[in-house]
Amino acid sequence: QVQLVESGGGLVQAGGSLRLSCAASGRPLSSYAMGWFRQAPGKEREFVSAIAWNGGAAYGADSEKGRFTTSRDNDKNTMYLHINGLEFEDTAVYYCAADLSRPHPLTLPRRPEDYDVWGQGTQVTVSS
Repeated sequence: QVQLVESGGGLVQAGGSLRLSCAASGRPLSSYAMGWFRQAPGKEREFVSAIAWNGGAAYGADSEKGRFTTSRDNDKNTMYLHINGLEFEDTAVYYCAADLSRPHPLTLPRRPEDYDVWGQGTQVTVSS
């Protein structure tokens, strides 16, 4: 079975940067879309970004387009999320996920229910 493990979260000051990693095991995920979501207390899980099998990416908000960058290294079976200019509002548990239902998809899934496999999450806390 595919397993996803996030890492790289922690406590950072506003304005800092952070790189989150999502390591996959069990099988190669090079043919599948992967995504990042975040969930703050009392809020629904929010789409952050998705990345296709060929590296094409989508982001969930205009503000994230410049500050958030997602990438993947298929040789390492790992996806990344680099966040620049961290803001207090970025504080959340960040989850990575994979959509195993559609190899080589033409569109990127944006809803939590579109994804099949999830990691345990990593906490990002931004101090103001």
